Amino acid sequence: MAGPLRWLARGEHELPAEPRWLTAREAARAAGMRFTKRRTEYLLRRWAGKQAVAAATGIGNGLTDLARIEVANRLSGAPYVLIDGAPLGLDVSLTDRAGWAVCLVGSDLSRLGCDLEVVESRSAGFVADYLTAGEQAYVTGHSGAEDRDAAANLLWSAKESALKVLRVGLRRDTRSVEVRVDGALAGPHGWLRLDVGTPSGRRLSGWWRRDGAFLLTVAADGAVPPPQVLPGSADLAAAVPVHSWVRRPVAPPWPAR
Repeated sequence: MAGPLRWLARGEHELPAEPRWLTAREAARAAGMRFTKRRTEYLLRRWAGKQAVAAATGIGNGLTDLARIEVANRLSGAPYVLIDGAPLGLDVSLTDRAGWAVCLVGSDLSRLGCDLEVVESRSAGFVADYLTAGEQAYVTGHSGAEDRDAAANLLWSAKESALKVLRVGLRRDTRSVEVRVDGALAGPHGWLRLDVGTPSGRRLSGWWRRDGAFLLTVAADGAVPPPQVLPGSADLAAAVPVHSWVRRPVAPPWPAR
């Protein structure tokens, strides 16, 4: 994976009220989404993706500038970037959770996955059902419910990142991969290493970080440097998880473009 890996976080509270920052195809897709949660997450991922591409390339981030950037999806679901309708020599990887999204930008992200999670309560049943015996021991080895929850969510996030690399997602039993992480759960502390064992004996490498209520993981098929933050990124350590869609589950009418 050539070149530096860079990242940026943005929140849903920044989303413009009108859709001039979207391409016609993006706006049409958003308009067809009936449920607020799905539409908001779709828009938030594109907002973070366009802001990251703008920061990485020097394109302006005004609404008209952002409308030149399109974050489209391949048949596999993997995102790719167009500028003025033409492919850009950068890839993006996107993840969102609880009103916040992270975009990774690099020259070749075809073998990379990322995942953003919130440190939230996880039951003993969740730990038993989704984690391996070794991972369960890692969770229960922490004293205090908050640290055990952080450990369970960290392992879950790393599994999601790894299963994206393997192109199987949650169709595969999450216990088929096993995660090992370095460092303490308290944060923020910057990036720390992780690795993931696969059924075939491959080992995926990656990174993780704790920022306030959020955990962010990156897994790759091969060595990658820790991602560098892009200018304009939100501070995840100060970010508050939100679930605004609960107040209005059905999406409102789409505004005219």
